[in-house]
Amino acid sequence: MLNYGLDVSGLERDVALSDLVAEGDELDALVSAHADWADPTPAAGWTIAHQIAHLAAADANVLIAIRTPEAFDAVLKQAEAAGGGHADLEAAAGAAKPRSVLLDEWRAGRAEVAAALCDLPTEHGFPWYGSQLTATLMAPLRLMEVWAHGQDVFDAVGAARRPTDRLRQIATLGVIGRELSFHAAGLPLPTDPFRVELAGPDGRTWTWGPADAAQRVEGGVLDFCLRVTQRRSPAATDLTAVGGDARAWLDNARVFL
Repeated sequence: MLNYGLDVSGLERDVALSDLVAEGDELDALVSAHADWADPTPAAGWTIAHQIAHLAAADANVLIAIRTPEAFDAVLKQAEAAGGGHADLEAAAGAAKPRSVLLDEWRAGRAEVAAALCDLPTEHGFPWYGSQLTATLMAPLRLMEVWAHGQDVFDAVGAARRPTDRLRQIATLGVIGRELSFHAAGLPLPTDPFRVELAGPDGRTWTWGPADAAQRVEGGVLDFCLRVTQRRSPAATDLTAVGGDARAWLDNARVFL
């Protein structure tokens, strides 16, 4: 996950919550209309049902962390005991449920998460994997995960996906999570500032960082989000990088461990 000590001033909880609801509704419409949830997705061994089960399980864990933070330690211990296969096991358990049951659980859970995050004071902390979190960061993190796993489903069914302004919050996560990308790759953290310029869905340019920064990343916001969520390789995007650190960032970009 992200280094939660980073500056999150570019994130907006209320905007992210509205976007989270819309993103969930869009994915819901797609999977509800698709007949076979056993269709494989780009994630090895994961069907459409696995993707939805993963989102439902994550929502359930968010609710535990917010409502009964003292019980979240058991969630952490279960994940540690399962090791690297925890997400696979959790998704498989959910995918084994009848489709109607899983769909109802996901719908109820995501609605409860949105409501719970809305009710929390923005800087109220609660436990998460390896850190304390706030609603200001969890809202866009949930948006990012729904969007990323939704992309797997869109790819699986071959459906076109229209980019929206919801990508801005995900792109901001990608920018503030730059240090995570270097840390995960075992690379030293750059000291120079970065400039990111991305073309939004309507052609406007969204920017982060000083305009005169030597390390620069440019391209479309959709491709940037696909890259930082590791849904596309750098070569499969329109992104360009100027500077060695910027190129290393694109090569290793991520917003989660």
